[in-house]
Amino acid sequence: MKNPIQKVTIPDQSKKTIGFFEKYLTVWVALCIAAGIGLGLIAGDSIEVMSRLEIARVNIPIAILIWLMIYPMMLQIDFTSIRKIGKKPHGVVWTVIINWLIKPFTMAFFAWIFFEKLYSAWIDPALAGEYIAGAIILGAAPCTAMVFVWSYLSDGDPNYTLVQVSVNDLIILVAFIPIVGLLLGITDVVIPYDALVASVLIFVVVPLVAGVITQRILLKSRGEDWFKKVFLHKLKPVSIIALLVTLVLLFAFQGQNIIDNPLIILLAAIPLVIQTYFIFFLAWYGGKKLKLNYQVCAPAAMIGASNFFELAVAVAIALFGLQSPAALVTVVGVLVEVPVMLSLVAFANKKKY
Repeated sequence: MKNPIQKVTIPDQSKKTIGFFEKYLTVWVALCIAAGIGLGLIAGDSIEVMSRLEIARVNIPIAILIWLMIYPMMLQIDFTSIRKIGKKPHGVVWTVIINWLIKPFTMAFFAWIFFEKLYSAWIDPALAGEYIAGAIILGAAPCTAMVFVWSYLSDGDPNYTLVQVSVNDLIILVAFIPIVGLLLGITDVVIPYDALVASVLIFVVVPLVAGVITQRILLKSRGEDWFKKVFLHKLKPVSIIALLVTLVLLFAFQGQNIIDNPLIILLAAIPLVIQTYFIFFLAWYGGKKLKLNYQVCAPAAMIGASNFFELAVAVAIALFGLQSPAALVTVVGVLVEVPVMLSLVAFANKKKY
C-alpha cells in the first residue's frame, strides 16, 4: 500500500528578491520617457502653461509630486538609532567621508571631463555648464530609500544601514547647500542661492519635520507594528505614482530637446555610470582596508554609489527650470541607477567576506 502522505516541496525562503517596482524601475523610467515625449509633442505649446506655475522659481505641480516622493522616506528615519553610533563609529565615519568629502568632487570631475571636454562636438559649450551642474547636484545627494533595498539584497546589517542613512539625511540639512554652491561656483554657473535654500527647505526640512511629527503620533497611537507594516506599506504606492508622474512631466517638457539631440541620454549616462562604479569600489576596498565587517562595508559602498535622485531632480528644476539640461541629467541618473546597482549587489554577494 502506498504511503498516502505526499511529499511537499517547501519553497526556498533564503533567496532574497527585489520588489516588483524596484526590479523594473529602469523599464518604468523608459516608458515614462516615451510617454512624456509623446505628451510633449501632442500638447505642444500648451504644456508650457504648467511650467509657468511657479513660486520662488519652484514649479508647484512638480513640487507637490516630489514632496509626495520624499515624505515617505523621511517617515522611516529612526533618530533613536543614531545614539548607537558610538558603539561602532567606523562604518558611519567612512560613509560620511565617502558621501561628503569625496563623492561630490569626483562627480564634478567626471562631469567636467565629459561634458566640457570629450563632448564638445555634440554639446553646445554654452549648455555644458548646466549638464555639469545637474551631475553635481546628483552627486551631492546621497541615497536614502533605495539603499535599504541594496542593503537587503547584499545581506547588509539593516540596523546599521538605518544609522548610516539617518546620519546622511541629517548632514544634508547643513552640507548640501555649501557643497553644491562651492562646486557650481567652480564651474562658473550662476547660483541663485535663494532658490537653492528654498529647495532644501521645501524638499528636505519640511518633509523631515512632517515625517517626524507623523511618526511620533502614529507610533504612540497605533504602535510600531501597525506603523511599519500597514501605514508605510499603504503609503508606498503614493510615492511610486508621484515618481512616475513626475518623470512623465519632466520628459514632456524635455521632449523637443531629446528629439533634436537623441544621443543626449546616452552621453549623460556615461559619466554617471563611471562615477557610480568608481565610488562603489573606492568605498568597498577602502572599507575592507579599514577592517569594516562585510555587513557594514557593503551598505556603506551602496550608499556612496547610489543617489537621492528625488532631491536632485527637485533642486535641478528649482535652480535651472523644467526644460534645463541639469534637470535632464538628474532624470538620467534614475534611468541608469537600478541596473548598475544590481550589478554591484551581485559583485558584493560574490565577494562576500
